[in-house]
Amino acid sequence: MSPAAGEVQVDVEGRTLTISNLDKVLYPRTGTTKGEVLNYYAQVSPVLLPHLVDRAVTRIRWPHGVQGSSFFEKNAPAGTPSWVRTHEVPTTGSRSGKGEGTIRFPICDDLATLTWLANLAALELHVHQWTVDDDGRPRDPDRLVIDLDPGEPAGLHECAQVALMVRDALAERDLGCTPVTSGSKGLHLYAPMPGGKDSLDSDGTTALAKEVAEELQKEHPDLVTSVMTKAKRPGKVFLDWSQNSGSKTTISPYSLRGRERPTAATPLTWDEVKEGAEDELALEQFSMEQVLERVTDLGDVFEA
Repeated sequence: MSPAAGEVQVDVEGRTLTISNLDKVLYPRTGTTKGEVLNYYAQVSPVLLPHLVDRAVTRIRWPHGVQGSSFFEKNAPAGTPSWVRTHEVPTTGSRSGKGEGTIRFPICDDLATLTWLANLAALELHVHQWTVDDDGRPRDPDRLVIDLDPGEPAGLHECAQVALMVRDALAERDLGCTPVTSGSKGLHLYAPMPGGKDSLDSDGTTALAKEVAEELQKEHPDLVTSVMTKAKRPGKVFLDWSQNSGSKTTISPYSLRGRERPTAATPLTWDEVKEGAEDELALEQFSMEQVLERVTDLGDVFEA
């Protein structure tokens, strides 16, 4: 430990990292420090990393804590260690990338890379719905996601009600789905997509998600909207189908959020969603401590 520099060198799976400012408070409301954030990501890594494997990671960084300014970062920053896996990816996320540039994304598939990102105060880890092949080319998406975003005064209670509707609509299309709290306000629903000859590209999954959203808006106009205009959202749940676009990303399950409290995106069971739909006080966004307790007790319910 170097008191003057506030740095410590640690060995993470054979990689030597220099970690700095462990006592720096990143969440002033709860007093949560950078050291505690690093500890969370280390403990949750066994269930988090499988959701990041082969996915280009967009980070949101809060170098001065969540009370300060933040910035999105897609490219691997200057000083990225040589051992961090990176890939040049077309900016559109399309296979061809014609007429487009590329971004050199980091791929976070090990604890050392995760620790390095957390040390940069990359609190939020966002990923696309597609993975990259060995050459860095985006594959067809392996999942469809629908973001349930409540407009006040609607909240998680209404999101849970709509989530059950979305689940039924996807089941009619022979798709299952897994619910995940966003760590912010709403819920995300992930549906694995078939590969091979039946696979859809990002345009196809976007169209499918939009079809479901518009169908439910028509059936439940007082509760559901598929329209992005914020003025039309109060009291309704917006089904954001656009996150299936090749260029869009969604917060990864188990990633922290840069909110007042250190909440994290958390996979749920459908029994929990049903309870939340019946009782408006049954569901909440989970803190990082609660997430670790859930993982200890339940494992990764997303995989289950």
